[in-house]
Amino acid sequence: MTGDSGSGGGFGRTSAGRRPFVVGQLTRDLSAVVGAEHVSTDPEELAGQAADWSWMSQFLRYRELPLPTADVVVRPDSTEEVEGVVRIASEYGAPIVPRGGGSGTQGGTFALYGGIAVDLTRMNRILEVDESSLSVTVQAGIDGSVLEKELSSVGLTLAHYPGSHFFGATIGGSLAARGSGVVSTKYGKAEQLAMQVEAVVPPGKRVATLPVPNHASGPDLMQTLIGSEGTLGIITQATMRLDPLPEGRRFLSYQFPNVAAGIEAARLIMTRRIWPAAMRLYDEADSAKLTAMLDLERAGVLLIIVLDGAEDFMSLEQKVIAEISERTDGRDLGPGPAQTWWDGKYEPFAKGNAPAPPTIFGTTDTCARFAALPGLYEAKKRTIEEGFAQYGARYTCHFSHWYPWGGMLYDRFYVDDAPEDPDEALALHDRLWDAAVATSLANGGVINEHHGIGLKLGRFMRPQYGATFDLMLALKRAWDPDGIMNPGKLGFGAPKSGW
Repeated sequence: MTGDSGSGGGFGRTSAGRRPFVVGQLTRDLSAVVGAEHVSTDPEELAGQAADWSWMSQFLRYRELPLPTADVVVRPDSTEEVEGVVRIASEYGAPIVPRGGGSGTQGGTFALYGGIAVDLTRMNRILEVDESSLSVTVQAGIDGSVLEKELSSVGLTLAHYPGSHFFGATIGGSLAARGSGVVSTKYGKAEQLAMQVEAVVPPGKRVATLPVPNHASGPDLMQTLIGSEGTLGIITQATMRLDPLPEGRRFLSYQFPNVAAGIEAARLIMTRRIWPAAMRLYDEADSAKLTAMLDLERAGVLLIIVLDGAEDFMSLEQKVIAEISERTDGRDLGPGPAQTWWDGKYEPFAKGNAPAPPTIFGTTDTCARFAALPGLYEAKKRTIEEGFAQYGARYTCHFSHWYPWGGMLYDRFYVDDAPEDPDEALALHDRLWDAAVATSLANGGVINEHHGIGLKLGRFMRPQYGATFDLMLALKRAWDPDGIMNPGKLGFGAPKSGW
């Protein structure tokens, strides 16, 4: 065979005349594993598989420009079928792009090198609810909101409610990108809720981590698969920790004279080891947007807190929080704003409220220790508003997920008047991201807290990790020597096969 050769079975990128035959044969081989009705090369289906909620994807669709798509989409129903798909892909040297509900924001489902889009949404079954251990085992493609409805009917919750909760977000996708939910401050992010995962790695081999997340049996391979965004393998099944539905909730709202005072109040709450289910601190710009959206009175710098659990515990927590807020110049606004926020917590993501092209926007969330948070916020605000003043750039921020040691900034940039030329618009979008991430890294932050890396942020991985990134590359090459697993994501580069 002339031209580039693939690894494995020797099928690589061939001349234009032979390419359809290679894809046709690949399609037939996949059909033998999952059934012909679950394999497609329809261009519209392929474009749907590539699309996500990233600005890049939305902008390309808005301008009616093509997305980078796979050659074929396959919809497996079981881990065994995923094994077969990965085995065939390895033989052909064909890239694999896993996909859950498509609610990601980083271009993680773009198929830069063609290949196979693996749609996991048929794998949507609850396999076991263990009420003794408070755990649930599910297939990775299950919609989180559907799972939550089933669990709440028996008095349980998987306390992971991301903003994409009603946009098809799957459990596998949440694990793949280390997602956060509304109540992560108390209950933990997706990776902290995970107890065990099963995955398929090249060349088509099922692996499973230990049945418990805490052990002294070597490195933690579960946390290696979690956050890998399909670049090491495809998560096919997970056992997740459950909690009882809370007995009750209380809502607290405070206004602060400035962001630094609000951060100090949050720091004292967390370092006193109070565990709010949710705690969100809005700067003036984001508070104005939120209060307009929820039809609330303007509140300046706004802190909203949701407590849950037993009444006696909540009473103690509320007492300590009131004392802390008084010490930090907080003005008690009563339960109203926080309860209204809780009832409308998904409104910011609703159509008409969420930003959309032609506006250029990006959520440049980052995470840092308490000591760095005030300076980090001020530096990022200056970077966007002063550095891109010629474009009328706007900056908004709220602090939405907290830890015993720090918190995260959920901040966004906006440019309302995008350049007409698509290449110029994309270039401006990237320059804004370059500046925002560089400022985060220079001021004690990280690339982001819960949106993942995907295609969009891969270029920042080596600057963030330095020489440590070479260890990640070595792991990638050991687990996926042909580079077929979601190539081009996490900064890992192209597949070796030249498919």
